[in-house]
Amino acid sequence: MIVGLGNSTTAGTPGFRSPLEAPPNGRGNPESQYGYWIARLHPEWTVLNRGIDGQRSDEILARFPRDVQAVKPDYVIVLAGVNDIYQGVSIEIIEENLDVMYRLALDAGIAPVAASVLPYDLHRQTVWERLSRRRPPKSALAIRTLNAWIAATARTVGIPFCDTNLAVRDPGDPDRLAASPDGLHPDVAGYRAMGEALAAAIERHLASRSRA
Repeated sequence: MIVGLGNSTTAGTPGFRSPLEAPPNGRGNPESQYGYWIARLHPEWTVLNRGIDGQRSDEILARFPRDVQAVKPDYVIVLAGVNDIYQGVSIEIIEENLDVMYRLALDAGIAPVAASVLPYDLHRQTVWERLSRRRPPKSALAIRTLNAWIAATARTVGIPFCDTNLAVRDPGDPDRLAASPDGLHPDVAGYRAMGEALAAAIERHLASRSRA
């Protein structure tokens, strides 16, 4: 079993409302969630969508006992932090909340998958700004800093890492989504790319376990 734990980019916003948002089975286009694409690649895996739109990392951490520990999955995908950044929460607090979730999972015998935070388009730069090589907006720099910490922590702790940011970002402008229906969230193609990247990260981890 796999639990996807996070905010809107786990829930599937704007095309889908998760089962926590629209009980009991969610509502909308099921293809607008990365969990759908993981399950499509691996029908033998049960994937639970435990995303809630708009939540910060502290709010997601507060749900950890109920939404993760109580169901005892094999993996939990932790994707959180963008709403903190949007609301001005310090990077250090986000890192602390993520670290607690990783360690709670490990202590419960659950493999946490550390996922990088996605870009969003509201900090889009103008053509002049890009050509003049101005620094990216503060929020984009914060996302880069947080994602570097997530990747480094995953290596240090020895847990799976998935660069979900890379899966959905614009190759020509890495601080923007490649495509978005609302400027904040991936489109269906983006959720599919996230699901494929996450499935590959779990596949690699399962393969490493089998070799151990």
